[in-house]
Amino acid sequence: MGLALSGGVGAAADAGRAPGDVEFWVNPDTSAARQVVEWQKRGRLADAWFMGRIATRAQAEWLYEDTVASADGTGGTRDVVRGYVEKAAAAGRTAVLVAYFVPHRDCGDYSAGGARDAAHYRAWIDAFADGIGTHTAYVIVEPDAVAQEVAGCEGADATERYALLAHAVARLKQQPGAKVYLDAGNASWIPQESRLVEPLRQAGVDRADGFALNVSNYRTTEESTAYGHRIARALGGGKHFVVDTSRNGNGPYTGADKAWCNPPGRALGTPPTTRTGDPAVDAYLWIKRPGESDGTCRGGPAAGTWWPEYALGLAVRARGTHLVSLAPPGLPGDTGDTGDTSDADVAGARDVPPAQGRQT
Repeated sequence: MGLALSGGVGAAADAGRAPGDVEFWVNPDTSAARQVVEWQKRGRLADAWFMGRIATRAQAEWLYEDTVASADGTGGTRDVVRGYVEKAAAAGRTAVLVAYFVPHRDCGDYSAGGARDAAHYRAWIDAFADGIGTHTAYVIVEPDAVAQEVAGCEGADATERYALLAHAVARLKQQPGAKVYLDAGNASWIPQESRLVEPLRQAGVDRADGFALNVSNYRTTEESTAYGHRIARALGGGKHFVVDTSRNGNGPYTGADKAWCNPPGRALGTPPTTRTGDPAVDAYLWIKRPGESDGTCRGGPAAGTWWPEYALGLAVRARGTHLVSLAPPGLPGDTGDTGDTSDADVAGARDVPPAQGRQT
């Protein structure tokens, strides 16, 4: 059962939007939305209230496997993408999509997988692009792929990988409504931005609308923006970028080990918007879906698996009057400002994962 997002909640989330702003699609049937309904039924009303901070926000849809079409030719990757963009269009909004299927994905780490070879990947991207058609979409191309190659990715051939990424960018840009952003890692991964320039160019950044930063990471918006400007200057100036703010509300974890993998104490960041106040920053996006595990570390499930109590922790710790939440029966509407409330003061906070500690 999906969470109804129409009416007051949607109106509240869009309040203050200026003419010309992009309205991103909120999928009414996410894990977070279903969690709200489940917790309401179980009487966990305060927890459902906080979970609404995730359920009512636009999040990216990740395409990461080869969805095989049925005998009649329907149901493949093209139709999956088409389903998202058509639902977004019907709501008068724009879908955010992630292409995550490059061969040797994640260099064999927690999110290992991807296409079996170059031909497979090209065909998959072609189907992805066909699915977008003439609809509008923001597309993030292959999180980590460039930065991992620069850092060292055993098993992946750099020349082939960059060529495949360039094909993905070029093919997606054939769709008139697609805005395409090639992933460029995060501010702490390759701090010498000059090392990224040639790889990004080989991977097609010049044909893209820009690049993406901080996907699935926790670096602050300020740090990411400064890093983005440095990359843009190194590329010759003029390139725009987007920043993943889904989980950077408390910035990065400072523990010694795997600070990027399910770190404790993190919080939701700025909700998705194109009103960034910086002409080079096209949008703040929730690319990584808050509450989906980074991998099997700190007691987490497999990468990409929904982890409701971790999601709850992110939502409980979020601060700021820009946040809007769904108020379940018996609770007042959310002003978005939780003041100095600590995790321990909130129902369900006892289930928030305990502190432990890394980061790329």
